This record gives sequence, structure tokens and C-alpha cells, in this order.
Amino acid sequence: MKDDANTGAAAARPPVEAYQRAFEATLGIPFTTGNTIEPLINGVRIFPAMIEAIEGARESIDFLTFIYWQGDVAERFGHALAERAAAGVRVRVLLDAFGANSMPGDVLERMQNAGAEIAWFRQPMRWRFWQADNRTHRKILLIDGVLGFTGGVGIAAEWDGDARKPDEWRETHFRLTGPVLDGLRGAFVSNWVETRRPEFEERWQIPTPPADGDARMQVLRTSAAVNYSDIATLFRLLIRMAQYRLRVTTGYFVPDPITVDMLCEAAGRGVEIDILMPGPHTDSRVAKIAGEDAFRPLLEAGVRLHRYQPTMLHAKVTLLDDVLAVIGSANFNHRSMGKDDEIAVTLVHQPTVDKLSADFEQDRERCELVREGQWKKRGIWQRLLEYLSRLLRPQA
Repeated sequence: MKDDANTGAAAARPPVEAYQRAFEATLGIPFTTGNTIEPLINGVRIFPAMIEAIEGARESIDFLTFIYWQGDVAERFGHALAERAAAGVRVRVLLDAFGANSMPGDVLERMQNAGAEIAWFRQPMRWRFWQADNRTHRKILLIDGVLGFTGGVGIAAEWDGDARKPDEWRETHFRLTGPVLDGLRGAFVSNWVETRRPEFEERWQIPTPPADGDARMQVLRTSAAVNYSDIATLFRLLIRMAQYRLRVTTGYFVPDPITVDMLCEAAGRGVEIDILMPGPHTDSRVAKIAGEDAFRPLLEAGVRLHRYQPTMLHAKVTLLDDVLAVIGSANFNHRSMGKDDEIAVTLVHQPTVDKLSADFEQDRERCELVREGQWKKRGIWQRLLEYLSRLLRPQA
């Protein structure tokens, strides 16, 4: 009966233009047309595409990342960026001072000696202690103003593989072209100029990216202020607009009480909600426990919670009613909704939504479902940790 109900709901849902208009009116950002998008699944596909794009750059490279750690891929990226800088390409590299603090020194030196401009976002300063907790979590690569990448990948050995075992993280990143790149450029520049770099662009007649595709996209870049950003607005809009199905993949699931209430209300009105999150493999035990504190009301409301088993799940994709997707750097957690600078791209493009839907189902097959009856039997120690995690929830 539920499948029949879903079929009827799908037939009765508003036209896709109504979804798009609701996002534009609520967030105040128009969609652009003429874009292309290609999902890249796991480092085995992500890194070759990004490095190939870097190697093909002829005029400019803008690269922003939260994480730049150790590993062979860190060396490969550094070598490719240095080679292009030495060839006369303008290379700007923007690194978060917290997330990239373990970057190999020789890689950094090689890029600087080749002529790349290196900037650090919010280096620790005692008199600016209030900035220490607010990072740039964005991941952006722009090539010659005509090709871009964004999503969740960091530059580290953990991502260098195909999610076959615990040390190969599961990730989704995206290759983009078209007017959507202006939104990525704006996100890069907004962080770049904060590092006190004197120029925006060396050229003021910036070419318009070719509009050769048929994907419609909206770019939301957020900076946290007073512990709130429009990422929270975006996530709540997704929940409120859901007519019959909401599917979330997130590397860190730590919803605030308002979001929990909205998810429960949506499930109560008949929306099927599935949330995929890390299982036994995670790089943040605090975030895992803090998220589990919300399990009880969600399970009681009928929200299905799935824990990914093979490795760390780090992808960030939300699917709304099989017609719209939100991708980018933001997780379903407190940090993305109130602490960090993020970028999110909302897209209307049925072939891509269908592909991401198929990826979601494949990932769900590799998950373990959290069952309400079993969860109610969890031990006193687990319950105590959940209670204590409320103190740390804003950091998770």
C-alpha cells in the first residue's frame, strides 16, 4: 500500500518549477541555466579528474580546501599546482589554517617556489579568539573560469580509493561548467579577500562561462553569524517542502532540536525519510554520539536511519521528491548550520537526480538499519554519553 501511496503522491506533487521558485523566493538567489554537472564517485574518479583539469589550465587556477593532509594524493596535487604556476598560470591556493595545518611542508614550499600564491584562512591569533571556531569548510577548484569542482572531498590519503575498505572513504564530488561557476568564484573570492589579499581579479572583463548544458542550479554560499547561517534555512526548506520522499546522505548527522522536530513532523504527514550516515568508521566520535542523542524521537516518528558499514561515509547529497538535489560541502550538523563557511548547490536536472538516486540506493544496501526496538535496549553507558554530548553538540 505504501508504494501505491507514493505513486499517487508523486503524481500529485507540484511541477518542478514550483520547487525551483520556492527556493528562489526563500533564499533570494536565482537559478542559472545552461549548466552541466557530472557526479564523481570516490577518490579513484575524483582525483584523476581534478588533476587532469589542473594540468590543462592555461590562464588561472583558484583552489580552496578545508582539508589538505598527508599522502600520495597530497604530493600529486602539489606537484600539479606547482608545475602550472611555474608555467606562468596564475595559481591561487587558499587553505584553512585549522583543517590544512598538517599539510606537508615540502609540498607547500614547492608551490611557493614555483610562484603560486598561498593564503591561510583565519590563522590562530590570540586576540581574535572568536574566529578560531569558525572555519571555511568550502571545497572549490576553478580552472580558467570555464571548469569547476565542488563537493566534499579533501586532499588526503583517506579519500584515495574506491570505498572498498576502512582506509578508503566514501565520497561524492562534482565537475561543473556553465554560469554556476560564478557562484563558486564568488565563494572563493569572499574567503580570499578576508586573508587581506589586495586584489579581487587582475582582469575586470571576466568572460561569461559558456552555457552549453541543460541543468538549472542555484549557489548558496554562507558565512556563520550569531550561530546561524542560511544552510539551516536551506535544510529546513528541504524538509518543509518534501511531499513524499526525502533522502539525506551526510558525513556528520547532528541535527538541532528544531530540525529534529521538523523531520518528525514531515514523517508524521507521510513523507518517507531515509538518512544515511557513518557507522562504525568515523573520524569524529563526538559527532557520532551527539547525533545519536536525536535517534529516539526520529525512530519513533518513523524516520529511517542507516549506518554505512564499509568505511567512513563523507558524502553530502540531499534528494527531494526525486526531482531536486542539494550538493556541496555542508553536512546535516551544527557546524554547517552555524559555525563554518559553506557552499551548497541546488540543482534541477533529472538525469543527475536519477544518477544520485541510484547511488543512494547502492549506498543504502551497504548500510545497517537502526531499528527502534533494538535502540530502546541500548545500555546505560550509551544513554549517559548521549546526555553528556549535549554539552558538545554545538561543536559537532
